[in-house]
Amino acid sequence: MRLVPLLLAALALLAPLRPALADGWAENLDRARGQTVYFNAWGGSRPINDYIAWAGNETKTRYGVELVQVKLGDTAEAVARVLAEKTAGRGTGGSVDLLWINGENFRAMKEQGLLFGPFADRLPNFALVDTEGKPTTLVDFTVPTEGYESPWGMAKFVMFHDSARVPEPPASLGALFAWAEAHPGRFAYPAPPDFVGSTFLKHLLHASVPDPRRLQRPVEAEEFEALTATVWVALDRLRPLLWRGGAAYPASGQALHQLLDDGEVDFSMAFNPAEASSLILAGRLPETVRSFVFAEGSIANTHFVAIPFNAAHKEGAMVVANFLLSPEAQARKQDVAVWGDPTVLDLAALSPEDRARFEELPLGPATLPPARLGASLPEPHPSWMELLERGWAERHAR
Repeated sequence: MRLVPLLLAALALLAPLRPALADGWAENLDRARGQTVYFNAWGGSRPINDYIAWAGNETKTRYGVELVQVKLGDTAEAVARVLAEKTAGRGTGGSVDLLWINGENFRAMKEQGLLFGPFADRLPNFALVDTEGKPTTLVDFTVPTEGYESPWGMAKFVMFHDSARVPEPPASLGALFAWAEAHPGRFAYPAPPDFVGSTFLKHLLHASVPDPRRLQRPVEAEEFEALTATVWVALDRLRPLLWRGGAAYPASGQALHQLLDDGEVDFSMAFNPAEASSLILAGRLPETVRSFVFAEGSIANTHFVAIPFNAAHKEGAMVVANFLLSPEAQARKQDVAVWGDPTVLDLAALSPEDRARFEELPLGPATLPPARLGASLPEPHPSWMELLERGWAERHAR
């Protein structure tokens, strides 16, 4: 019958959709040895940069894979580079081997065919990920990862206050606005598209949309304005009450931390529940700083690493991604003296020895225990964030 040859021909055409990889992990390790992996990652935090350098030393010693961090101000820089390479026909030998990514950048790369994979389920340590208890390890801003990302760490938005100046922090967003009215010039938030500033806006979005479930579906520009009208009214009300009267915004979360340390503002914010503790231990925030969350909940998500479609060193990138999921690397990352980033692993799935790595970690002086972190709000679909950042820039970035 002619059906079989036709079917085989069709399968041959589909084969490139599933990239050729080593048959087993041992073979992948052999291929990776001697490779240099260019890891494009946000470079705005010294503890994070130090952690990546440590991971590079470990992968070099253990697997012969050198890790070079390409420090980014914004992940979109690397996304644009990979897209430019694809447009120019550079299908192999790309400049980005591994990328720290999530959210709208992941959606853009996935939709434009800029990602290598699926690869996550081929990593031996992926079996240790708590995909059931932490479902955002498989869904990124409502977009299924489908193995094109490997989870790296958990995040949950928290606020900081200096308890020496503000003993009782505002319990809700509404209370925060009331506090700002009573204390003009003492509050600020980072300018979007800084991810911390954008996340602060997303909390306003959650509080303003009549049905927050609507945020889980894509939004079109023509309906966006009507659905977000309350957000812009709130931001217009807040702006003259901000630090420097809203004439300028901190460029990043780190810049806002510095304003808190300098005593220019009374609050800061972060997407890491342990960040305040890490900064206190590093001498970069007063010992009186504490974390808090709003009663309505805080946005939580997972951040990932991904491999571009044309990465020059895919095998080495997979080795690095697998090491970043190891109990040793995850426990070190969760240590507040190192980074304080929560693990993606299922502790119940670990050996007693590996589980002890996490159980022995101190919370730190300003870290809320898990029971006090409150409800987790889901990330909106990336289309909301794109329009929200654009709308903010048109109204407030001037």
